[in-house]
Amino acid sequence: MNRSLLKRSRILRMALLDSTQSEKDESFILRATKIAAVVALYWFISISMVFLNNYLLENKDLDAPIFITFFQCIVSVGLCWILNFLSKLCPGFVDFPSLKFDFRVSREILPLTIVFIGMITFNNLCLKYVGVAFYTVGRSLSTVFNVALSYAVLKQTTSFYAVLCCGVILGGFWLGVDQESVAGSLSWTGVVFGVVASLCVSLNAIYTKKVMPVVDGNIWKLSYYNNLNAIVLFIPLIAFSGELKSVLEFNRLTHLHFWGMMIVGGVFGFAIGYVTGLQIKFTSPLTHNVSGTAKSCAQTVLAVVHLGSSKSNLWWTSNMMVLVGSFAYTWVKGLEMKKVQVPPETETTSSLKSKDDSMV
Repeated sequence: MNRSLLKRSRILRMALLDSTQSEKDESFILRATKIAAVVALYWFISISMVFLNNYLLENKDLDAPIFITFFQCIVSVGLCWILNFLSKLCPGFVDFPSLKFDFRVSREILPLTIVFIGMITFNNLCLKYVGVAFYTVGRSLSTVFNVALSYAVLKQTTSFYAVLCCGVILGGFWLGVDQESVAGSLSWTGVVFGVVASLCVSLNAIYTKKVMPVVDGNIWKLSYYNNLNAIVLFIPLIAFSGELKSVLEFNRLTHLHFWGMMIVGGVFGFAIGYVTGLQIKFTSPLTHNVSGTAKSCAQTVLAVVHLGSSKSNLWWTSNMMVLVGSFAYTWVKGLEMKKVQVPPETETTSSLKSKDDSMV
């Protein structure tokens, strides 16, 4: 009898242990699957957005990059209203802040909006003139500007190893420009736009940090006011640039395919903010930056394959220098943050800069 009870208890214990182990394995597999799905979604949205914007901007019949950017801002505001409505209709399923227009908030965010307009406009202009293949190198100086502005504006010093990483990025940038020139495909206009876009990305991170308290630290409210302000400011820019005439004379203005692509581009531009935050949530800011660097590498390879072009070894070296320098900078800053307790606002700015880099 006792032997029988002992045997049963052993079997029960083994069954419970196997069940616990199975639950642990299942939870690990489930978490790994979720992370893989989120990273894949981030890559898909980000790469698709760049190629889609390139498709819209390369349209020879419509030379209106400011109008395209303006329309994407309209889509972003429209999506904010839709999500706000759905959050009231289905509060348990959709979580979105209440949107009530406040002129005071809009006015205080205006300096950030001016930088934001510069960031997205010059980014699209850079993409228009240099293409997707050289885009990573053409817009690679945001990290360098971030270090320079942190010292000039915030009086924050940077470690020797971080500066060394910036030197590698700068070297890759100049080598890339040289190789594009040798190949006869260099657009100095595109390079200048890329440099200005990189500067605006860094300025955007600094101004975002300053105005976040105005919107109670809510990134969606900030996105709403930023895009709403941008729509108003874009109207005179479109008028003075002469793009309105180009848009009205566009022969496919009434085609559903054109507007469909424009809307999808706007949706992807809005979605990149969400998937960036999702990737940071499921991994970490450091892992997000590593993922972004790997994504840029994949994006460049896809662009070269898609165009069917042949690039020199030095051209590829320039891309690898930019990517390795960016990865190394992320790794160095990650190690420095572990050694020193970083203030919450610094971590927030770092995450926001990652988001800015993804969005443009």
